[in-house]
Amino acid sequence: MSSPSTTPSGMVRMNAPVFYFAASFILIFGIVVIAFPQASGAWLLAAQNWAANTVGWYYMMVMTLYLVFVVVTALSGFGKIKLGADHDEPEFSYLSWAGMLFAAGISITLFFFCVSEPLTHLLQPPQGEGGTTEAARQGMQLLFLHWGLHGWGVFAFVGMALAYFAYRHNLPLALRSALYPLIGKRINGPIGYAVDGFGIIATIFGLGADMGFGV
Repeated sequence: MSSPSTTPSGMVRMNAPVFYFAASFILIFGIVVIAFPQASGAWLLAAQNWAANTVGWYYMMVMTLYLVFVVVTALSGFGKIKLGADHDEPEFSYLSWAGMLFAAGISITLFFFCVSEPLTHLLQPPQGEGGTTEAARQGMQLLFLHWGLHGWGVFAFVGMALAYFAYRHNLPLALRSALYPLIGKRINGPIGYAVDGFGIIATIFGLGADMGFGV
């Protein structure tokens, strides 16, 4: 919520390794899906089922830990640290900021999935038979997991890491900057570029789903 006075001005430069890696992956993936739609759909469904059955518990645990972490951070002394220079002032009011977060974050998908997701899980639950009371319970549990406070915990965790290192330490506004305490200047090498590349891929896939439902 701070004005970007600490960021350098001028033209935005393209990080060639990150761009070409992410663009090549997305292009190849798109060509394969278009060329083999049925096989791709079956493979993606199998991958989704494997992930849900194998690491679903880990996914839910991590989302809970993210939420706990950001709440504890906000209520502790660390919550008073500005995500900007000490002299910066908020550019937007809290109401405007909250509106932008909601509109850019979950508005399209929430409009669609808040109704369809519990009904889908009622008919095809992750575990057990469809059309049962247990299936309805699973549907509501997943609904609150995806669209309740847990999702905002993930948003806040990533946003906090990006903003802190960008506006307090003048590092690039990129995912790799959050790894600076762990790997130092190597964020400007293959490891950091790979992190940014996979971050772009995940973002594009997520935006693609949102735009597909919203357009």
